[in-house]
Amino acid sequence: MAEVFVFGSNLAGRHGKGAALYARRCYGAVYGVGEGRTGNAYAIPTKGHRLETLPLDKIKASLFWFAEYARLTPEDKFLLTPIGCGLAGYTREEIRPLVEAVNMPPNVVLTKEWNDG
Repeated sequence: MAEVFVFGSNLAGRHGKGAALYARRCYGAVYGVGEGRTGNAYAIPTKGHRLETLPLDKIKASLFWFAEYARLTPEDKFLLTPIGCGLAGYTREEIRPLVEAVNMPPNVVLTKEWNDG
């Protein structure tokens, strides 16, 4: 079972700060890939190609596709960080309902950082 680090990204795939930089350095996230799995990392876009913050409905759609991927990959454990709660500027209270609405499978685990804010 692989542990896959799930982080908020921008669609340009510029993993230069925060959890995205950590994902690139420690989990194999590929610079230039702003959505989906690379290495043992999975990027969920919270910012666009020009680094503009994406609306919540777009983030929810990406969470839905991530949940589907996780369901199809039950042998891996996905560590979901508080996406959108750093550089994108959303609060955990704004993002958590999106996570709950897409009904994550049991192999998706919220990291301890969800409780830090």
